[in-house]
Amino acid sequence: MFDLDSGKLLIIGIVALIVIGPKELPGVMRQVGNALGKVRRMAAEFQGQFMEAMRESELEALKKDVEKMAETANFTNFDPLADVKTQLNEVGSQVETSLSAPVTPVAAADLPPSEAGVAGHMAEEAGPQPFPTAERVPPPPDPLLDALAQPLHPAPDAIKTGGQA
Repeated sequence: MFDLDSGKLLIIGIVALIVIGPKELPGVMRQVGNALGKVRRMAAEFQGQFMEAMRESELEALKKDVEKMAETANFTNFDPLADVKTQLNEVGSQVETSLSAPVTPVAAADLPPSEAGVAGHMAEEAGPQPFPTAERVPPPPDPLLDALAQPLHPAPDAIKTGGQA
């Protein structure tokens, strides 16, 4: 603001020392410091009040915008459950009509030549096919499973009788 650098401050200090004198200079400097502190506090208070007024005006503008949106919004016919029910009923009626319509089989003669071969091939595959009949054959004995089936420790009465149960 005043663009004071160290050289200008030194000149101001020397002039103040000569004009005011070395005895009264500390008191004057204290008064100048107090005055500058008051000016800074007043500036900060003014800035705070200005910012508060700006926030209030922005808040009032937001309130007006919200009130305008609330006036334009129409919530009288707002029922999401009824909307979903009507949509589900429409889909249900479409499904019922499509299920009740007669099904006409597509003949190979109705198809273009490229798809007629595929349809004929699929019809051949779709015919009844015999199920293979296979007997269940029990698996061969497994020595590892037999070993696992044996107890690791003999029964207590087998120990008393000397290994004979």
